[in-house]
Amino acid sequence: MSSFSDEEFNFTYLDEGFTAKDILDQKINEVSSSDDKDAFYVADLGDVLKKHLRWYKALPRVFPFYAVKCNDSIAVVKTLAALGAGFDCASKTEIQLVQSVGVPPERIIYANPCKQVSQIKHAANSGVQMMTFDSEVELMKVARAHPKAKLVLRIATDDSKAVCRLSVKFGATLKTSRLLLERAKELDINVIGVSFHVGSGCTDPETFVQAISDARCVFDMGIELGFNMYLLDIGGGFPGSEDAKLKFEEITNVINPALDKYFPSDSGVRIIAEPGRYYVASAFTLAVNIIAKKVVIKEQTGSDDEEEANDKTLMYYVNDGVYGSFNCILYDHAHVKPILQKRPKPDEKYYSCSIWGPTCDGLDRIVERCPMPELQVGDWMLFENMGAYTVAAASTFNGFQRPTIHYVMSRPAWQLMEQIKEQGFQAEVEEQDITLPQSCAWESGIEHYPAACASASINV
Repeated sequence: MSSFSDEEFNFTYLDEGFTAKDILDQKINEVSSSDDKDAFYVADLGDVLKKHLRWYKALPRVFPFYAVKCNDSIAVVKTLAALGAGFDCASKTEIQLVQSVGVPPERIIYANPCKQVSQIKHAANSGVQMMTFDSEVELMKVARAHPKAKLVLRIATDDSKAVCRLSVKFGATLKTSRLLLERAKELDINVIGVSFHVGSGCTDPETFVQAISDARCVFDMGIELGFNMYLLDIGGGFPGSEDAKLKFEEITNVINPALDKYFPSDSGVRIIAEPGRYYVASAFTLAVNIIAKKVVIKEQTGSDDEEEANDKTLMYYVNDGVYGSFNCILYDHAHVKPILQKRPKPDEKYYSCSIWGPTCDGLDRIVERCPMPELQVGDWMLFENMGAYTVAAASTFNGFQRPTIHYVMSRPAWQLMEQIKEQGFQAEVEEQDITLPQSCAWESGIEHYPAACASASINV
């Protein structure tokens, strides 16, 4: 393994036969005799590439605009920029980040329906024209601050079956949509299309069908009023890991017929989407170290069995928590599952365990109940599928720093990246079979200890 970097990328280059799991083990071994066993990520950029190829195979008509808010790591942004993806930005800072790596304004949509006037002006000065709206007040702001904007009307959806609902905050009803289009006409503002979002963690693909049908109605309203409507944005809600209740292809198999029905390929309508977790969730694995441990004896009266009467539970404290990477438990309703880096012995006894973060807040609980063998301070736990809504929202509460991220990519993945950068994305590229590093659990054969784990979850 060797470290590779140029002005665009900085990652550990995996030689043939090495995987992301090897990097995890290497990093753990490097600090085995040290007291500085800080939490860290290993992120496989090849996995992001693999998702990109899978996207075009499953949704050939839909151009992806990556939702930067999901994970704004510079290496992820650079990778997707090199692959030719577009970007969904929600703020001036995200627009600056994306443009700093050379993304042209035509590949950016300012997909925040409620924008600060100064940030609308920044978008105008930066050449970013596509932006969403869902109210008359927003129309008035854009008319004054960015009269050349190309507006996309965001409509509400039935997101009642999504894990994280968004239509409670954003989106116009069909009735309101007509009024907004009429008002845009009066203000001489250009409306080019319609967008929607079925909610993050969508569990019912039929929600997309109804939303696409509603978008068709709003398109017809716009055309009737004289607008040149040519953009449909179907938002996000696509799963990023294989343990999701609803598989990616289960959703796309429903979306494609709906698009063909309401927006056929000869309609001239450009279709985009805003995938976030889809691209990054499975690419990131987090390694945390046990920094403290507490044994709690459960004294059960009325038992003649001394061992049963003094059974114990274990509390493990690790060096990342809900104020850091595990904020996904609070804000993204995530249920995380620990993997033990050290394989337990076949006859090892299991105990009911809980896992806690390092801060002084009692809220900082990662896993409430999980059967695991007895571990020691200094042992490691791994958490897969930690790329979505984790590092982007992590804080340094109590002075605990965010984990370092170590990026990796295999040789076939890098070669394919180079090909796509030089020649552009071509249909035949998606058919290539590239060997990418497997996830840590697949590669090592380590068992998850979670089938019966109860992840700490709090509704906010």
